[in-house]
Amino acid sequence: MQSMDLNLLVALDALLAEGSVTGAAERLQLSVPAMSRTLDRIRKMIGDPLFVRAGRGLVPTPRAEQLREPVRLLVLQAQQLLVKEQDFDVHAMRRVFTIRADDGTVVLLAPLIIEKMSQLAPMSTVRFIAQGQQDVVALREGRIDLDIGVIQDLGPEIIRQSLFQDRFIAVFRSENPLTHKAQLIAEDFANAQHVTVSRRGILSGPIDVELAKQGLSRHIHAVTHSFAEALFIARATDLVASLPARLTSTMRQDMQWRTLPFDTPSMTISHAWHPRFNGDYAHKVLRKIVYEICQTDAFQH
Repeated sequence: MQSMDLNLLVALDALLAEGSVTGAAERLQLSVPAMSRTLDRIRKMIGDPLFVRAGRGLVPTPRAEQLREPVRLLVLQAQQLLVKEQDFDVHAMRRVFTIRADDGTVVLLAPLIIEKMSQLAPMSTVRFIAQGQQDVVALREGRIDLDIGVIQDLGPEIIRQSLFQDRFIAVFRSENPLTHKAQLIAEDFANAQHVTVSRRGILSGPIDVELAKQGLSRHIHAVTHSFAEALFIARATDLVASLPARLTSTMRQDMQWRTLPFDTPSMTISHAWHPRFNGDYAHKVLRKIVYEICQTDAFQH
């Protein structure tokens, strides 16, 4: 294999991380034709197609899978070796950051993150993707820069930092009969019709555990994947949505809400990243922005 300069190595890293020419072009802020030509050069150097057609998409070859991890490490090491923190120009930084978060986190934090990024690093881009199954692989491979949300312990490989606390509340439309009750009691809550949010379609959770302690249970009429969907349903029906208060604060301004008539465990909203990014100055900028936003009085009280 011929020697490969750093620019081609960075391009290969983007291709392996994104799995498509279009995605890699967006990540590096290049045109798709330019990225295609770069891919052709890399293929000739490596002597492998790297990606082959499968239906309407592309899948990596075994050689591409083998290269993904070492190439990612080489690019990160090269970036950290060539740049000193005191010489790092944040304002001129060109980087596409990928944040995995649910819709509540995006609605609450994205405008604040984008505003701060536009001031500090106007040439960078923040890309938000939906939360699916939380996994270490996406963080390890650099396909995700930050994971934000209620993040379970992913093991010693992943660094997790708490941002703020949240709690469940009951949300419903103004026409709901519960509107006439200044304070909910457990029986009224249990007897209401309910919509819940679960990415895995689970029908029970901490609220049902607390109801069971009082000899009560509720019937779940609907389960959705997002807070916005649950609120849409609650606006159009008499279903009650039990949702995080802070994460939905800007999404439910036209609706009624009440404190739950029992205690539920508070939720810790965190952000998580792979330790390989600890020394990445650009990544430090993103982490600092997110953390400082969430340490303001509006989030901590």
